[in-house]
Amino acid sequence: MSKIYIVIPAHNEEKFISKTLDSLVNQSLLPHKIVVVDDNSSDNTNKILKTYVDRYPFITIVHIRSKEQHLPGSKVINAFNAGLKVLDMDYDILCKFDADLIFPSDYLETIASHFNADHNIGMAGGFCYISKNKQWELENLTNKDHIRGALKAYRKECFKDINGLMPAMGWDTIDELLTQFYGWSIKTDASLKVKHLKPTGQTYHTSSKLKQGQAFYQIRYGFWLTLIASIKLSVLKKQPKLFFDYLQGYFKAVKNRTPYLVTAEQGRFIRKLRWKKIFGKLF
Repeated sequence: MSKIYIVIPAHNEEKFISKTLDSLVNQSLLPHKIVVVDDNSSDNTNKILKTYVDRYPFITIVHIRSKEQHLPGSKVINAFNAGLKVLDMDYDILCKFDADLIFPSDYLETIASHFNADHNIGMAGGFCYISKNKQWELENLTNKDHIRGALKAYRKECFKDINGLMPAMGWDTIDELLTQFYGWSIKTDASLKVKHLKPTGQTYHTSSKLKQGQAFYQIRYGFWLTLIASIKLSVLKKQPKLFFDYLQGYFKAVKNRTPYLVTAEQGRFIRKLRWKKIFGKLF
């Protein structure tokens, strides 16, 4: 099991895309296909991409034109889905990578080995590290059992089960919850240290702050789980005001009866899974 396809959404990534692609074309296990989706870039991203297409036959470019505003979730997944449309289904592992990462040379080989060793693994990934005080430190926005949206890798059968990725805030939590709902496991590998060149969320529009609370509602967390998750995330981001933004977004979604993203059955599973994890940490 080693046929790997990669889709990379990119918007104005001239500072980083070369480093990302260089790290991927020098892997010990090369990907079979890389599709970079140039989403309405106004810098030299496309010009840089063309130099890689000329040198590497397994790299292609897809051009789309979405809105300039960077709202988390919908923009990046719409771009990802545009790249997915040009790929066939002849893969074993599908990766959604960001365009501002530097992967260790054995990243893909190690990921493939995890999938091969355990056929119950539906998703796998390493960890993002950011530059801080001239050192690379773990980007600590999430728990160590969570794979960041920047570097997702899916077994094909698992990706089919979860019906792809949802173009909504919280997509990179929903995919993991649904992965477990369908009986797959998630593998994180702390030895795979990936350099994240652009800190998460630095390009988010201010209106996206409310969308996190809306996402909690749409995943059917309910009020108490939303409260706990809002406290945790605002503390991790070291921005106490976000707690109130998240709750405001949640109650706004309640008032507007915003459509859910998961079924009632999936919602019950998600709440049970979350409470089990919380109580496991407490006791």
